[in-house]
This record gives sequence, structure tokens and C-alpha cells, in this order.
Amino acid sequence: MSSPAKKRKLNNAIKNEKTQSKGLEYFFSKQKQNGEGASGRPETSLAELDNAPLTDEELARKLQAEWDLEAAQMDSQPATDTTPSTKSDPEQIGELVTVEKSRVEVPEQPATTTILGGKKTLALQSAGMDEDNITTSIPLDEPPLTFVPSEYIGPLKEHWSKDGGNASYALLTRCFVLVSGTASRIKIVDTLVNCLRLLIEGDPESLLPTVWLATNSISPAYISLELGLGGSAISKALKQVCGLDNRSLKTLYDKYGDAGDVAFEAKKKQSFTLRKPKPLSIKGVYQSLVKIAATQGQGSNEVKQRIVDRLLQDARGGEESRFIVRTLCQHLRIGAVKTTMLIALSRAFLLSKPANAEFEPRNIPTLAKLKKEELAEIWAKAEETVKACFAKRPNYNDLIPALLEIGVCEELLIRCGLTLHIPLRPMLGSITRDLSEMLTKLQGRDFTCEYKYDGQRAQVHCDGNGKVSIFSRHLELMTDKYPDLVELVPKIRGDGVSSFIMEGEVVAVDSSTGELKNFQTLTNRARKDVEIGSITIQVCLFSFDLMYLNGQSLLNRSFRERRELLRSLFTEVPNKFTWVKSLDATSAESETVLDFFKSATESKCEGIMVKILDNLPDVTYTGGDGEEGNEDSNKLAAPKAKSKGKATKKADGAESEEPAKKRSRRKALLATYEPDKRLDSWLKVKKDYSASFDTLDLIPVAGWHGQGRKAKWWSPILLAVRNEESGSLEAVCKCISGFTDVFYKANRAFYDDGSETGEPNNTRQQMPSFIEYSGPMPDVWFEPQEVWEMAFADITLSPTYTAAIGLVSDERGLSLRFPRFLKKRDDKSIEEASTNEFLASLWRKQEASADAGGGNKPAEEDDEGY
Repeated sequence: MSSPAKKRKLNNAIKNEKTQSKGLEYFFSKQKQNGEGASGRPETSLAELDNAPLTDEELARKLQAEWDLEAAQMDSQPATDTTPSTKSDPEQIGELVTVEKSRVEVPEQPATTTILGGKKTLALQSAGMDEDNITTSIPLDEPPLTFVPSEYIGPLKEHWSKDGGNASYALLTRCFVLVSGTASRIKIVDTLVNCLRLLIEGDPESLLPTVWLATNSISPAYISLELGLGGSAISKALKQVCGLDNRSLKTLYDKYGDAGDVAFEAKKKQSFTLRKPKPLSIKGVYQSLVKIAATQGQGSNEVKQRIVDRLLQDARGGEESRFIVRTLCQHLRIGAVKTTMLIALSRAFLLSKPANAEFEPRNIPTLAKLKKEELAEIWAKAEETVKACFAKRPNYNDLIPALLEIGVCEELLIRCGLTLHIPLRPMLGSITRDLSEMLTKLQGRDFTCEYKYDGQRAQVHCDGNGKVSIFSRHLELMTDKYPDLVELVPKIRGDGVSSFIMEGEVVAVDSSTGELKNFQTLTNRARKDVEIGSITIQVCLFSFDLMYLNGQSLLNRSFRERRELLRSLFTEVPNKFTWVKSLDATSAESETVLDFFKSATESKCEGIMVKILDNLPDVTYTGGDGEEGNEDSNKLAAPKAKSKGKATKKADGAESEEPAKKRSRRKALLATYEPDKRLDSWLKVKKDYSASFDTLDLIPVAGWHGQGRKAKWWSPILLAVRNEESGSLEAVCKCISGFTDVFYKANRAFYDDGSETGEPNNTRQQMPSFIEYSGPMPDVWFEPQEVWEMAFADITLSPTYTAAIGLVSDERGLSLRFPRFLKKRDDKSIEEASTNEFLASLWRKQEASADAGGGNKPAEEDDEGY
């Protein structure tokens, strides 16, 4: 290896050898001929630069010199000449040149242009953190009744007109930043409402793409449109656009643990670019995502990569980069889940309208003068309308155009009504601990008990032409999975039946004996491109409801009527199509119901479903824990429950006992079909429920290295509930019970930190930003993707765990005593895991039971003892 002195001598020799052929006269003559460049330095011969090894900075200056040279050559052209020059377009010369700040010490400066010969030539610039200052000044988090969109729409439109006229992605980014920066649901809704109002009044065409992007999707669930992007595509884009190498990228990811945060930091490290970013628009980003999803076949990966690269190149500032990457990862987590977005849309269209719409919004000064309760009633009515529309037709492509045309009104319910081959969101049942609790809730009511089969819930659509569509509980299209049912369904129609929507359970059976098989058997059946001749696992459709018949909705009919139509108008096919086994009863027939429950569990069923048969508005509902019967039982809010008790104590005079009387009365349970609601008019009693404990469906999020015999495994394991409003996961407990050695081994292989294999799998080293936990740090974090059913003794207040904090206590969350693993819920996604609201409702039931003198046991336990 040569010494430094020799190396310097060698370098000088090379340099001298290259410069001997050119004297100073050459450079001065070139300077006189062309003038100085945009940088104020003498121009260097491009031929010389081509022959010399170039640093990144020298390469950048070479391209700059080439543009300046061409601009000088066009001096003779009139200044008004706008003829495009292909060679002078930076996009044609080179995509992007980046130079790491650590390698080139040039002060960061705003983007600048130099005018030469009437042409704009972009000088070497730093655009890594360039942001849209006009948008960031808008107070989107103001209360909607004081926010005035018209004050900002004029400047915004003028600003947008410079880049094509469409609403900029910077506006949506501003909304995302504010929403993700607060835990207040009121602030989240207000911010979304104001952002939507700006678009409704300023650029209605960008409203639909905005809603899709804000809800972290690009199409409804029943239309298969997936981005199909791997992590490598985003990593490559970050490295190429931001000038990072593999080591730098890994360092950032290990530090922040979130791809969006990595993009934010990487954008700050991007130094210089010769291609000025083209500002992203909301429509442009959405169309890019759709193009990524639609690109298939040979060469599709390269096309997708180019689109991802361009999105990151054009993202202005770290925040745009952060949310572009999170969107690409389908991991936005800003709290704008379905319910929140529907609430925001309903309020936005009460307050604003497009310029050409005929409907009139509410008078804002009048609304501002209303009492809080009166305003809440107006909000609630609009929200219920929009939610009902989306429950019947869950597609923003249908909802948003209708809202833009007619606003929130009764006609919207007709426009977005039940439609064949578009799934409605299914009605759900509430959980009961045992038969005793169920019978107590339904006193004085006629109900039916149905076998709860261990299969897959299916919504079957059939039109007059015999076309069949089958949807899962999650609204995913699974027609291709069941070609045998597709062939069978048109044949089960009786006389006079043309079109229908029915619901049932698809169960694996023995085709000859009709014996039921478990859900695991059904999962072994192929999911795509199934040929009838290759089917080895036979299925039977056990129908239990009819929601649509011959062009008419049956949702408002009682369950008894719907069931009668189902059983009288359709033809049973042995071991292929039939009705769920059922028993009609009343709460007085406890022994009969118990025998039916036993027969269900002996027949390999999960338990029973209990459903109200008739609409009896005069019969009050006495069950529940303080919420009305037609409310979602998973949406219990602590402030609401507490305020009732306080109002009873603090009310004065003759009114002091009135609240107490109302506590025992509930709205009547109705037997109608209520899409997307979990009601006590449907109750489920499963064989693995016990009066001594409840169960929760939790998400494993982290683990510690075990001790002793368990040293090679993860034990204990940290579990979390889901915050439906923010999209975050809230830690609730650590668990070490219920696991077998076989499970431990499989779990360790599934969540591999790479310490032994060198290849991490489903793990990360840093706590993700979407997990809320303040206790001792685990040894490894899991990528959330599983749901585990957990039993426990009781629920306690905890200073360590954050689950349900703010719902029962402002300072402490909830945790579980003696949690025990029961089983994996392969039939559930993490979007169906238990919520913090549900956890809080169980805690309140437990406290109410303790106050009644039953300790931590349910008050009904002594009645039957199941």
C-alpha cells in the first residue's frame, strides 16, 4: 500500500498531466465565449469532464453546465418563445441526482432558478424539506362552526392552479399531521370535517380520492384491488431518492420502527436535486395507487417501482414522505377509521355544499346558537343516515357522488339502498356468559335458539338470471372458492322466487352421512380457481336469514316473517342446502333451552345463537349494563355511564328520583335486521364461555426471553386490545399461562428475531408508533397479525397498561388478572380483535356485580351454575 505522500504525488502527477494540454488562454477564451455559469464559476469543458472520474458534486455541476450551455445557445430566440427543448428538460437528461450532505458540505438553500436567454434553468438546490407553506397555515383543527372555508379557498385555488388546478396532497398531509398528533376524538372529527369542507367547496372532484386515502384503502373490500407492494420496493425508492445505502436505511428503521418515520428522516438527509419536484395532488396520488394495483404480468414490478420512486421524488417535505410511505404500506394509522370518516362526512355535508349543488346546508350561525344537546341531536340524525347508507352499500364510490348531489337527506337512503351483488355489512350478535344471563335478558320475549355452526358465515346473492355472488363476513368476494354452491344456489329457488339475498353458514360435511366437520377442515379447502371436479371437501349451506326478495328489502320485517319466507320459498337439498336447526322458546323454558344447547355442543357446534322473533315495542328490555337495546353493545362510554349516576344523586327537588326510575327501563328490542350493528336482539352463547370468566380476543405484540426451561422461547408475551378510533393497539397484559411446549416452539419460529437464523421474521427491534405501552421494554416486538382468545379471572385498574385509559379512569388503564391462553382465532383478523371499549364495558359489568354483593363473580352465576 502506498504512503500518503506517494499518493499525493501520484494524484498531482495525474492532475498535471491532464492540464498540460490546456493553457489558461483556453479557459479565458471559453469564459468570454459563454460567460459565467449560474453558479458564478468559470465553465469547464464538458469534454474534459467526460474523460475525468467525477464525484457526485462534479456530476451535478456537469449537468448544470450542459443546461446553461444550451440556454445560452438559445439567446437569439425571442423571450416569448415557449418551444420546448427536449434536451433542456431535466427529466430527459437525468432522473435525479442526489448528493449526501455528509459527503458534500454545501449550505442548504431553497430552490432557485436562473434566467438565461429567457429560459428558466434550475440551479443546484436542496429540496429535501421544502414544504407547502400556504396549506400549513390553515387552522384545520378549529371547531367546524367557527371555521370559514371561504376565507382559504381563494388562496388555495390560486395556489393549486399553478400545478394543474387539483387539490394538493399537502392539504391532506396537513390534515393527517393534525389528526395523528391528537388523542382527542373531538379534535380528530373536527379536523376531518374542516378538511372535507374545503374540498367540498373548493375541489369536489378530489373529495372521493381523499376519503379513500384517509381510510387507508383504494377500493371496497368486495373488489379485489391490492397494491401488491413488498417492503423492498419502498426500501429501493428510499435509497434511490434520498441517497441512502443499506446500512443507513437499516439504522433508521431500527431506530424508529415505522416505515413512515424512516421516510421522514430519510427525506431530511436528501440534499440536492437537479429535478424540481412536481407537487403531488390528491387525485394524482390516488390514481398512482390504483395504477400500482392494476399493474400485473411480466415487468409489473419495474412499473410499480417507477411509480413508487416518482411518488417519493415528488413528495415535498418530510411529512408528505411519511404519509406517502405509510399509505404504500397500507398502515396509515391516523384514527380515521370507517366510523370516524362517516361521522365527518355527515357533518361536513350539513355545513357545506359544492357550488353547483341544489341542496342547502344548515345555517351555521343558527347552529352555533343551539344548546349542546340540541346540536348533538342534529349531528346524530345525520350520522345515523350516512352510517345506514354505508352499511347497506359499503362503497364510497356510491356514497360520495350521492352526497355531493343531494347532501344528507332521506333520499340518500334510497340512493344507497340494498343492491344485488353488493354486500351489506352483516348484523352481529352480543356475547353472553351463559344461558342464565341470556334468559335474564330476554324475559317476557319469544325467541328462537339456533345451532351456531363451526363454519364460515356467507352472504349469498342471486339475481333473476341466476348469477350468484358469495361474500364473507368481511365482505370479501369468495364466489370462486365455492363453485359447487354457485351451481347449486339457482336450483334452490322455489316458485315465484327470482332474486334474493340470504345469509347462512358454510360448513364442511360428509356428503354421504351429513356429519358435520370442524372449521379447520374447511380451511383446508382451496381458496381460488377451484374446479368442481377437484373438490374433495364437501360443504353444506345452512341458511338462517333472508334480507332481500324479488327486488324488495326485508330488513324492516321481523325475524319471524323473514324466517317464514326463507323456509317456505326455498327448496331443501339434503347435505347441500338446508336451514339451521332451531328451537322456539321463552325464558320460562330454561330446561328445554338447556337440552337444546347440549345437543348443539354434542353436534360439533360452537354453541347457540338466540334471536328475538317479533317486534314488541311495548315490552321493555331489562338486560344490558346501562345502554339502550338498539345501541351497539361494544360502544359503551364511561362518561355516559357515570353521568347518569351523578345526575341521579345531584338532581334536586321532584326530579331527584326520575333518573333512577329510567335506569331500569330500556328501549324495546326489535326483531329487524340491522346491518353493521351488534345488538342484544341477537345473543350468542358458546360452549367455551363460562360464568366464572369472560374471554377476550387479544393481539400478541411483543415478548421477552424466557427463563430456565423456556430460555429459548418467548415468555411472557405482551398482548393488546384495539383502539377502534385511533387505530392504535393498547397493551393490556402479559401472559405465561395456557401455552404448551409445542406452541412455544412454533411461536418462536413464527416470531423470529434472527438471533439464531440471521433472518428476522415477523419481528422488529423498536416499539412501533401505533402501540401504546409504558412498562418495561420487551426483548422483541412482534408484527401484529394474529388474534388469540384469552381467559382471565377479572379486570383491574393498572398504572402500567394503557388499555382503555380515559374510558374508566383518566390516569390508569385496565389490565387482566391471571390471563390464560385458550386458542388462536384463525377465523379472525386483527381488525376483529376486542376493543378497548369492549374491555371497559366488561370492567363496568364486573364493578356493578361487585356493588350488588357478588364479589367479582357475575350476579347471575348463582341462578343456574353453568
